[in-house]
Amino acid sequence: MKKLIAAMLVGTMVFSLSACGTKETASTDAATEAATDGTTEAATDAAEETEAAEGGVLVMATNAEFPPYEYYEGGEVVGIDADIARAIAEDMGMELKIEDMAFDSIIAAVQSGKADFGAAGMTVTEDRLASVDFSDTYAEAKQVIIVKEGSEVKSADDLAGKTVGVQLGTTGDILADEIEDGTVERYNKGAEAVMALVQDKIDAVIIDNEPAKVFVAENEGLVTIDDVYEKEEYAIALDKGNTELLEKINASIKNLKDSGKLQEIIDSYISAE
Repeated sequence: MKKLIAAMLVGTMVFSLSACGTKETASTDAATEAATDGTTEAATDAAEETEAAEGGVLVMATNAEFPPYEYYEGGEVVGIDADIARAIAEDMGMELKIEDMAFDSIIAAVQSGKADFGAAGMTVTEDRLASVDFSDTYAEAKQVIIVKEGSEVKSADDLAGKTVGVQLGTTGDILADEIEDGTVERYNKGAEAVMALVQDKIDAVIIDNEPAKVFVAENEGLVTIDDVYEKEEYAIALDKGNTELLEKINASIKNLKDSGKLQEIIDSYISAE
């Protein structure tokens, strides 16, 4: 289109030469410059399209408040999910850009195209499968309960009638709705729920096992109740129907598993028990 406009401009300037011979040099220069600009811009656009086809940038949506899966270190988002995503992007010959947002905004970001995929310790559930597609599993986890030492809560059944804190939109949030006569307090960050427990504002927190280990280690007087919920699978969320990207990500996950790189990343953050 830009070339067409430039060509029309050249035609107009040529016509002007026959009527105004005194402006011949200026008109010719202007036409040449316009045509050149159009060609340059078209070439730039073509180069950018070629670059995108050969590589490009993958945008990952996450919630960097979930150590050791994603958190900030020196202004950079690091963690198991972040490192795996970078390894996937590298395997695909692409660069990774991470967008930090509220956990319950991740699926919407993927659906709207703001992000190519979401990775945030996200469990594959039937409810989420109605909104997004998931990659192959890259890690397993389980939900645990954090309480204060000496708490009368010894199992999930003991949460009946209690006030429980969860991170908004997480698996813990879903499980808390099943507590009989319980009150659920929802927070944007898992750390906020844990702080509410420390301050005796709530009775317990339901959260993933590995972040729970971090929070208990950082806050004296807290303990976890393990093996109260079944294991769950972590996977990458993509917009429904984006089969091309899904297949590429699954291929990269397989490559990382086969090479041992994926387990190496996990082991670097989670020591063997």
